[in-house]
Amino acid sequence: MIISEALSEPTPVVLEPEPAVVIRQRDVTIPQLPALFDAGYRALAASGAALTGPAYALYRGDPSEVFDLEIGFPVSEPLPAPLPGEPTVMPSTLPAGPALAITHRGSYDSLPASWERLATEAAARGMTPVGWLEVYVTAPTPDTDPATLRSDLFLLVDGPA
Repeated sequence: MIISEALSEPTPVVLEPEPAVVIRQRDVTIPQLPALFDAGYRALAASGAALTGPAYALYRGDPSEVFDLEIGFPVSEPLPAPLPGEPTVMPSTLPAGPALAITHRGSYDSLPASWERLATEAAARGMTPVGWLEVYVTAPTPDTDPATLRSDLFLLVDGPA
C-alpha cells in the first residue's frame, strides 16, 4: 500500500487487497474528523492486532459534503470477529483495484491541492472516482514538523488506471 518511491505526478497503479483493522463511521463531515481520528486510532492501537503498516483513512462519498469514513491499519492476520467497544474495531480489507496515486509532502492542511491534482487527472482520463485513500507514511506526533509529513494518496477509480 505504500509507494516505494515518492510520486511527484499522478500515476496509475493497481492496489492489492490487504487485511486491515478499522473503525467505520457513516455520515461524517470535515469538522468531525479530528475527534474521530483521535478516538479511532486510540481504539485501534489498543486492539492488540498485529499492525504491519502505517495508518490510513478511506473516504467514500463526497469528501466536501457528507461521507463515510474508514480509518485503520494493515495487519498481518485478519481479525476473526469485531472487537466490541466504543468505537468497535472491525476486520476489513484495504481496497483493491485501479487507482491514481501521488505523494503529498507537507501539512495535512495542504492535502486538498494534491487531491485536486488527482481529480483533475482522473477527469482528463475519463475516470470516475469511487473512493479516496490517504496513507500516512510519516506518523504525526506533537513534535513532528508538518513540512516533513509524507502521505501517499490513492484516488480509487471505476475503470483501468
